[in-house]
Amino acid sequence: MLKVSYWRITLCLIVMMIALLFSASTFVSAESYWASFLPSKRVNLGLDLRGGASLLLEMQLESYERDATDKLFNQIRVAARSEKIILKDSSLEADGTIVLYPAELDQIDALIKSIRNTYGYSFDIKKNGSHIVLSKNEDAKKEQHKQLVSQTMEIISRRIDENGTREIDIQRQGDNYILLQVPGIENPEQIKHLLGKTAKLGFHLVAGDAGATGGVKLLPYEDERSGKIINIAVQSRPLITGEMLVDAQASVYNGMPVVNFKLNQLGAKIFAEASSKNVGRAFAIVLDNVVISAPVIKEPILGGNSQISGNFTISSANELALLLRAGALPVPLQIVEERSVGPSLGSDSIAAGAKAGILGTSLVLIFMFLFYYWFGMVANVALVLNFFMIIAVLSIFDATLTMAGIAGIVLTLGMAVDANVLIFERVREEIAKGRSALSAIESGYEMAFATILDSNITTILVGVILYAFASGPVKGFAVTLVVGILCSMFTAVTVTKVIISLWFRKYKPTKLGI
Repeated sequence: MLKVSYWRITLCLIVMMIALLFSASTFVSAESYWASFLPSKRVNLGLDLRGGASLLLEMQLESYERDATDKLFNQIRVAARSEKIILKDSSLEADGTIVLYPAELDQIDALIKSIRNTYGYSFDIKKNGSHIVLSKNEDAKKEQHKQLVSQTMEIISRRIDENGTREIDIQRQGDNYILLQVPGIENPEQIKHLLGKTAKLGFHLVAGDAGATGGVKLLPYEDERSGKIINIAVQSRPLITGEMLVDAQASVYNGMPVVNFKLNQLGAKIFAEASSKNVGRAFAIVLDNVVISAPVIKEPILGGNSQISGNFTISSANELALLLRAGALPVPLQIVEERSVGPSLGSDSIAAGAKAGILGTSLVLIFMFLFYYWFGMVANVALVLNFFMIIAVLSIFDATLTMAGIAGIVLTLGMAVDANVLIFERVREEIAKGRSALSAIESGYEMAFATILDSNITTILVGVILYAFASGPVKGFAVTLVVGILCSMFTAVTVTKVIISLWFRKYKPTKLGI
């Protein structure tokens, strides 16, 4: 008899049930009565099929320049002191220029050399008698703004589409605008909420009751017990910054949502030293100039792993973890335009694509039946299950389906029967050699498996490369292709073998009619 264990039969049944359950949520309307009994996750339709939300974002570069220049002003004065260059006066002008007055005239050249060694030629430096004037070089400024746009677009993409499956469209518009289009979103409030946070994280030692002077600043904090907003004095300079985080995940500790984080090697070293020297002292975890938690250091925190606690819900903990993983926005963003967009392909193109997909799949089903009869029907059942498995996997990962993705599914369904064609042709060859029906089926599956595995692995590798280096519709095509191939390897080999095995055990045919 064909060797098919009960665990394999059970596995097939479980997979079929999961596939039907998770794919059903995509085909059932969210307002339907049955939707309440189905998983909430579903496949989203892309901008080309359904449309979505369009947001025009303005990068607040002036605000960034003010903050960056102020930080630079302080850095230059600190660097001058470290090289024993005494400044009798210095000022930061309203137009962003920096004026420095060395105490000794013979130190002007040394000061210029120090600035050049640190910042290169990103600044124009003018000697004017007893002082020098620094202004940002226009070419360096344009290059920096270009890098800021690219960095901001990358962080926006990570925040909105962390897994790369939502098929968002993000483009640069002019010098300081970014156009973001997210498919299938009718209420963009959640997206606006994610983009409204800069997510600059810092760990500051609490400065007790000191006022906001002398390297100390006051930040608001919601007291966990009373719920009132109070001000906490913290040291201005953070011990740890968000750039030192390598991972952040939401979890539950003592029944309360928390965010576990991991620091890089430098951050872990700094945190270990600071926590060892400040046991019994509170430190504030600050997000966008708001204290979200102020725990007391009870013992040295080694290894770079710790957690952020506060008045979190599961949703807010997940959101904070996502923001920290994506990174802080280098520039504040302002939404200047918000609108809905319709399907980019148009109804005629969508209808034509759907017809092509249905026609192509129907021809495959007819071909298999005409050439392999009962065995072809078994392959068709596996093919239908393969389709539902693809939809289920895409639903689980909240993937977005575009016309390119549909093309990938149709192509996968056409390729999925290749495995069964190889198996069934091998069975025919074995029957032609005079083998019995049972021996021919067993030999067909065993001898064709190596060829099926090799061909599918090469296709998967191509899909992975496309996903890694492509973007937009090509990435969507790669996702559906890889998912479809993996599903087809299961359905075309395991599911068909289980069905044929059960059929053979019951009817014990002497001729296969294949």
